[in-house]
Amino acid sequence: MTEHKSFKRLVRSRMARTGETYSTARRHLLGAAPDTPVRTGGGVEHASALLHNVLRGRIGEAMLAGLAGGIGFMYFVFEYQGTHPTMTIVARHHPEPFIPAALRRAGVEHRIHHTTSARKAEATLRTALDDGPVICTVDRTRLPWHGSSGEWGPEAYPVGVLGIDGTEVVLDDECVHPNRLPLNDFLAAWSADKKVKHELITVGGGYEPDVDGAIATTRAHLTGPVLGNNFDVNFGFSGMRKLAEQLRGDGRQSWIRRWADPAGLFFALRRLHDCLEVEFTGPSASRPLYAEFLREVGRPEAAGLFDASGRVWTDIADRAVALTPALLDYDEIVTERLRLQLTEGAAASSAIRSLNSRIVDLQNKMASDPPAEDQVREALGGLAALADRARELEESALTAL
Repeated sequence: MTEHKSFKRLVRSRMARTGETYSTARRHLLGAAPDTPVRTGGGVEHASALLHNVLRGRIGEAMLAGLAGGIGFMYFVFEYQGTHPTMTIVARHHPEPFIPAALRRAGVEHRIHHTTSARKAEATLRTALDDGPVICTVDRTRLPWHGSSGEWGPEAYPVGVLGIDGTEVVLDDECVHPNRLPLNDFLAAWSADKKVKHELITVGGGYEPDVDGAIATTRAHLTGPVLGNNFDVNFGFSGMRKLAEQLRGDGRQSWIRRWADPAGLFFALRRLHDCLEVEFTGPSASRPLYAEFLREVGRPEAAGLFDASGRVWTDIADRAVALTPALLDYDEIVTERLRLQLTEGAAASSAIRSLNSRIVDLQNKMASDPPAEDQVREALGGLAALADRARELEESALTAL
């Protein structure tokens, strides 16, 4: 605990020096990259940092994130019999594939390879590596340094492949040092998700960024429609309104009804935190990273407003895991898990699995010592008000754009 408090002082010192949000400063400190011939890990958001590394740093991470479409908002709740309802928010641009979109709007030469043949896929990979790192889409649940149980099935996830060393594949995935995975395990992860089986992206030269097209895409997906069907109510500003309404509401789809039992509420609140800070997004719902892109392309007024909305999204995430002691302990686990993934990677796989196993104990802890209903209602109402504030700031930002 003493070490954790000391680390928080370092984060706040960096915030004062750089003006970054707490979560962005934390990630930079945890992922400070050493001097190595091939850069791995580091950065702010997984996909944009990965692409920055594969391009050998010739295009900045913020520029790549902005060209990919920048930010967005998708809010869904999935209900399955026998389990707690599952809430998901995707705060970066979605659903267009992020890395191909970034490469296309950056004007970078690239090729996307697919094959159903395992033998042909491995041969293509080995040949492509002669020209440098490539990106492969694998099943994240099969990467041991993520410590996933895999209970929800395959999860498509991009990693950088730096090379094949004998019977091991050398990967760029979060850690500032390369992660190594047995070749057979990598091939199994690469083929597990049938929708992206053996997907491989190679990159070349060129750089003709379509900044206006990227900004127009962000605007269109925040204001809608996105898919052109009934699900559009869950996207963009409409999705933000829906989240706020269900946080403060009392109907069948409200949070107070959907997650009435304490164990379910624990799951929902930690999921809210993770989706805004560590899952499918950069810290602070990717808003500070997008603001950096806007400053680089000469839109400082809108950048300031997105920085402000990022601070609100982080406030939501922080409050979500501050309701009970069990949730505060969960926040400690998330920070330690991120530190291990960024600084030790594969070497910490066992420790990461152990941390993940403790989360179930915390859920049981909250179930045995639940918060009072009026405390929950007040907390959810406060989260709703903040979600409204974040949306209002972003509506003003689009006006400024």
